Order: sequence, then C-alpha cells, then structure tokens
Amino acid sequence: MGFARDLASYGDRTALITPSGEVSYRALAERVDATAERLGSARRLVLLAGANRVDALVVHLAALSAGHPVLLVPGDSDSAIGALTAAYDPDVVARPDGCGTWVLDERRRESAHTLHPDLALLLSTSGSTGSPKLVRLSSGNLQANAESIATYLGISDTDRAATTLPTHYCYGLSVIHSHLLRGAGLILTERSVADAVFWEEFRAAHGTSLAGVPYTFDLLDRVGFERMELPHLRYVTQAGGRLAPERVAHYAELGSRAGWELFVMYGQTEATARMAYLPPALAAERPHAVGVPIPGGSFRLQPVEGIDEPDTGELVYSGPNVMLGYAESPADLAQGRTVKELHTGDFARRAPDGLYEIVGRRSRFTKILGLRTDLQRVEAILEEHGICASCAGDDDALAVLVNRAEGADAARVRRLVADGCGLPPRAIRVRMVSELPRLASGKPDYEAVRRLACEAQPPPRPGTTTEDLCALYAQILDRTDVTEGSSFASLGGDSLSYVEMSLRLEQALGRLPTDWHTRRIRELRDHDAARRTARSPRRRRGLHRTLETGIALRAIGIVLIVGSHIPVFAVQGGAHVLLGVAGFNFARFHLSAHERRERLRRLWRSIARIAVPSMLWITFALLLTREYDLANILLANSLFEQDRSDPEWRYWFVEALVYFLIGLATLLAIPLLDRAERRSPFGFALALVGLGLVGRYDPWDLAHVRYHLSPTVVFFLFAVGWAAARARTAGQRLLLTAVLLITVPGLFPEGQTLRTSIVVGGLILLLWVPALPSVDVVNRLAGVLAGSSLYIYLTHFHVYPYLRDHSPLLALLVSLVFGVAYGAVATRLTRRLLSPPGSTANPSLSGVGPTPGSAGSN
Repeated sequence: MGFARDLASYGDRTALITPSGEVSYRALAERVDATAERLGSARRLVLLAGANRVDALVVHLAALSAGHPVLLVPGDSDSAIGALTAAYDPDVVARPDGCGTWVLDERRRESAHTLHPDLALLLSTSGSTGSPKLVRLSSGNLQANAESIATYLGISDTDRAATTLPTHYCYGLSVIHSHLLRGAGLILTERSVADAVFWEEFRAAHGTSLAGVPYTFDLLDRVGFERMELPHLRYVTQAGGRLAPERVAHYAELGSRAGWELFVMYGQTEATARMAYLPPALAAERPHAVGVPIPGGSFRLQPVEGIDEPDTGELVYSGPNVMLGYAESPADLAQGRTVKELHTGDFARRAPDGLYEIVGRRSRFTKILGLRTDLQRVEAILEEHGICASCAGDDDALAVLVNRAEGADAARVRRLVADGCGLPPRAIRVRMVSELPRLASGKPDYEAVRRLACEAQPPPRPGTTTEDLCALYAQILDRTDVTEGSSFASLGGDSLSYVEMSLRLEQALGRLPTDWHTRRIRELRDHDAARRTARSPRRRRGLHRTLETGIALRAIGIVLIVGSHIPVFAVQGGAHVLLGVAGFNFARFHLSAHERRERLRRLWRSIARIAVPSMLWITFALLLTREYDLANILLANSLFEQDRSDPEWRYWFVEALVYFLIGLATLLAIPLLDRAERRSPFGFALALVGLGLVGRYDPWDLAHVRYHLSPTVVFFLFAVGWAAARARTAGQRLLLTAVLLITVPGLFPEGQTLRTSIVVGGLILLLWVPALPSVDVVNRLAGVLAGSSLYIYLTHFHVYPYLRDHSPLLALLVSLVFGVAYGAVATRLTRRLLSPPGSTANPSLSGVGPTPGSAGSN
C-alpha cells in the first residue's frame, strides 16, 4: 500500500517528532526497508505489540510494505498479547524487550497458516482487545480509508498530528496512516493530553491537529484547553463515541474563536476507521448529526420492525473501506471477502438537509420488566439535565452509573429515568462513582457499568430492635448465621468493617461502649435501653456524637499522606502513626478468645485481603508506567535492599504490614507462644516492643539513623500499638508513653522535628483517648476515608500527577475519591475469593486494617 511503500518519496521532510529527536522520511524508509528485508518475502503472520514508539511503527510499516499480515494488539496488555498469541499462533511476535526496544521473535521461517492474498491487518473489535474475534482488513481497505480521511481533512505535508490515541485502536491508527500518506509529520508520543509536558512538546513541534474520543475532551476541559495558546493548531477531530451535542457546539464555537476547526466523525473498526464526518461549518448549528458519508462511501437505511418514522432505519454503509469479514480462528485467515456492506447496528435518520443522525443502537435496546428500553436514549435524557451517565440493563433492572462530579443525587436520577422511559423506580439501580468506567480506547465499558451498578443497594436505615441489629450485622459482615448471641468479634469482623459498623450502630444506638465489638447483640440492645431511660432530653435528640480515635487517625493520616505527596502541604508523619494504629487494631480484632486454629485462619485470610488488591494494583501500575519491577509486585522490594529511591519504595507500608502479619502468624502458630500471649497479653506485647527496638537501633552505633522505611526499623511502632490495645492500667500507659518519648526522636533524618512530634502525639492520643467529640457528618466522612485508606494509598501515586499542576487541592480530592472507588471494586472481588464459612462474603480487607503509609516523604 502506498503510504507504507512510498515513504522515501518525501525525502528529508520530517516524518516523526519524538522526545529524542526528529526522524526524516528518508531515514524512516531506510529502517522500514531493513526490517522488511529481515521479515523476508515469504508471507508470515506478524503479531505486533502496538505503541506510539518509533520501533513499533517501523515494524508495522515494514510488515505492511512487504505483504505480511499484521495482528495489532495493545502493547501494554500482556494478557491480550498472551490470549491472541495462543489463539492465532503467529509466525512472528514483535514486542518490546526489557529496555523498551521492539524485537522480532521469529517463531518459524514459513507460515503455519494459509493467508489470503488480500489480508493485511487484523484488529480487535471495539471493547474486545483480548477477544479472538478480529476484523480482517485488506491493503485496499487501509489505503482507501487513508485517502478518504486525508481528502476531507485536507491534510498536507505541512501538517503535524499528535498521536493522542493508541495505535491498536483503529481511530488512532487512521491518524498515522492518513498523515504518512500525505508526507505530513507525526508527533509520536505516549503522553496523555492531561500531561503538561505533552503540550510543551506539541507547541515545540508546531502541532496542527489533535484527535480525541469523548473522554479526551473531558481531559481537555480539566487542563484548561480553551485558555491555551496553540498558534499552529488547524483542526481537532472527534470520534470513538457520541460527544454530547452541547459540547460539540461548545468546541465548534471555541475553534471558531481560536482559528481552528472541529471535525466530528463517525466510524467503526469494521469500516477500517471512518464512515462519516460532519463538515465543520455545520458543527455549531447541527451538533446532533454525524454528517455525511466520507468520500467514496455511501449510506442506506434499512427498515426496522417497530420503527415507523420516515427516513429512519438501520444504517448500512458501503465503500472500499468495508472489511473483508471477521476472523474467529486461524482458519478464517484463508478467507477472502465475506462482507459486501456493513450493517452498523445503529438506527439513524436522514434529515431534510441530507445529514445523518444516530437515534439509537440495536444492541443497546433491552427489555426490562417487559418494556423495550433504549439505553442510549436514557443516557441522552440525563445529558439533557446535565448528568453524565452510562447505562446497562437486564430483564429485571436498569443499571445507571453516574459521575459523582455532576452533583446529581441518586433519587433525582432515578426520578428522571423513570419519568423518561416509563420504568418503575424500583427497577432502576443508580450508583454514584468518581469516574465512569472506560475501555483503553476511551469508550464506555458497559460490562463494568452493569457489574458496578447492579451491586448492593444503599443499606436500610438501622433500627434498634434485636431483629434490626441482627439484620445490620448480617448486611455489613455478609453473614447468614447472625443471632442475638453473636458479637462483632465472634462473627469475624475486622477493622475495615469495624469502621462502617461502629458508625451505623451509633446512628441507631447513639454513643457506644468502648468494648462494643466484643459485646453480644442482645447486650448492646439492653445497654441502649438502659441509657435511653437515664439520659437527658438533649442527649435523646441525638446531638452528641463521638468518633473513635483510631478511626480519626486513619482518616487524618491518609489525607496527610496524599496531601504531602502532591504537595498541598508538608505535614509528614502520618504513615508511622498508622503503623501504631495497625498494631492496635491487630490486637483488638485478631487476638480474640477464639482457639488457635481459628485465630490463624482469620489472620491468613486477612493477609490475603491486603496482599491481593495491592499486588493487582501494582501490576496495573507497572503496565501503565513501567516504574516498578517484579519485586514490587511480589511485595518484596524491602527484602532485596534496593536503592532507597522513589518509586521503588512507594509501597513500603504494605510490604511491612504483610511481613509483620506473616511473622506473627508464624509465631502464634507455636502452641507455647499462643498460650503465653493468652496468659499475659500486655507482657507479650511489651516483649515484642523490646524485640522491635533491637531492629530500631544500630547496635554498633546508637546515634546512627537507620532507614525509617525499613520493616525491621518500624516494627517497634506496630508493637507499641499492639501493647496500647492491651494496656489496662495508667502505669502501663505511662510506660508506653515513656517508650515513645525516648525512641521516636532520632527515627527520622535530622531537622524533622514536626514529623517526630506528629508520630509521638498521634500514638499518645491513641494510647490515652479512646474517642473524640464529633458530629455525624464528620463521622461519615472519617468512616469513608478510614475504610478506604489502603486503596487511596495504592492508587494516589498514579492519580494526582495528572492534576496537581492545574490544582493541587483538586488533585487531593480526586485522589481520595478515586481510591474510594477502587476500594468499592476491590472489596467485592476479594469478598468472592476469600469468603469465610457461613458467609456470603466479607467486605473488609484486613484484620489489622490497611492503614497506609508513603514512600519517603511521609
């Protein structure tokens, strides 16, 4: 195909602008020719891990120019690479080595497959990057689509387009093909438009065009795109899903003022990329329309049963860019054309002015309680009221996920949807989230919408009868064996469920006794009845509230950690306070009166509840940023004494906590030690404090400051928290206070007096003050933050960098909200995997309560 074979014809014009320099068309052609020669003349199936990198682009162009069909997969998804390698057994696999250079793994010199002469490219259909169902595209498809796009966009050799979309996504790939066809330049980058450095590179390269899906425009709003000075920008393109009409009009008007044009486009992978575009002059006036067919293409409307409107039906596209057909196994690679026209699955109307408008989608119609419901129409109804939402449905209910930032409440959303589509409110499940789930392409992830929105509904208001309290325990702990003789501890409650349970019980019963978690439900009921009889009218009105000190410290600690990293402020020490809180909670929830095997079973389950979501997130972060390694994923960075740098030490707290719990589980598995702990709870804990102090100090030089993030150094803080939970007399508390005053100073590098004071003050507060005066709204907020502290800690390192340059305070808020959202997903995954007997699931992660720290700065 021309754009891959004729690169050298553009001579020394700039083809690629990369962070490391420019590459001319002549130099690019030489590299492509060399790689094509390496691939040879015998056609082979080449699986390419796509990326916006020079090496990946060279392999792609070399394979196309030499006639080797390319199976293009996301380069950052090992699972997709593995799944498609297994499904299609490619002859060559091109993917990066450990240094980021693409290498060719030639698995065989002659193809194991029969490859049709027209086959050039295989792409996953939208939303199924790991699915074996692929779209088969010919060289004619690619060339025709590139020429059509270059024509209606008016691309010339002076244009320079940024690669803002992934190459394995047909829209992103079409940007590359159409610009190479015309000898234009590509600003080859993997940076997000939310990254300030992206805009520095774009301006320096005299960028003329941007391509975006709807989510890209959300990011543009956040980074203040409309205020940017981009003197060379000529046009912006949008596809990959419907952009709300008012936003189309807004960006069209913005472009008109700033001197650039907005092209709204419509396409599918099955049409190589594009089928229609909206002429920029009509964007502000006709923002609902997808426009007219691209040059060389045409539409027809096929009648649909149940749709009687004139000039309306399923949109069917014809043109030289229509795929050859689908492939679902290697045998399908031998097939020629099996598709002559493309049934898009979209319902469209041809307006009197000749523009086409999408009015629904066949696959997005569902029957709910017997009523045919258009999910796209539901989203449009909410959009009209300024609410961004994603919808999915089954036979029984409509699931609606709403972006919490829209400011709408669930009741209003439910009412709008019920009024708009005729469903009873009971059949509408609404959930508020910080971010609507999206695929790598930026399109809505409707499978995730269905899964998230159909989860548990808001809990009922707690009552005060025995039955009410049993129901509340059953709901929060997900137990089916709750009786009035049960206690929170006997049911396996731990520190995460403790937060929610204590706040919900306080709503029902008012101020709780400090040992409520060990009291039977009937005892709590009787205690409440006696207190109601004795208390004053003012207390009866529920104006008095308290907040447990441990919960308050967890909530404040995670805010200090995230805020100091951004930084919004510089108040360090929160992480080390939370180590003490972790030990405090360990003693309360794991060292119960259960027999030894039951203790150990609960402890190992809690270790898994900390480790599993942590390892999953770190694996995702590794794929996203390449900043970590296998040691981080295995929570083993501290064991290998690697250099004390960020980002390797970011997750030191989780590592330390897991090590402590594994070590203690091993110790308590010894019957002699288990009996010793039961006979002398405070003495056993104090002995561990002494053991921890051995690691705290360098025995050869007591003045030497050991690394304050090392597990062996910080264990004494965990042990002090354990001992604080076991202290029963003022003398024991005074002893622990003295230990803190003597041992914490000197833990941190010189000059960090405030940090030392925070740690000493926080742990002394935990030791002496069981609860703090509070109000209901503060309790609720503290409960959410404390219960989600692990997840906020895990995720915030990869959230705030996108926002802190714009607004540090906003970065803090979004980091907290994102962590809460991740927690909601992670707890439901772990509850299915690790549910104890007699339980449908347990929503908490850890018996000690993941109380996170930070890397280096906290």
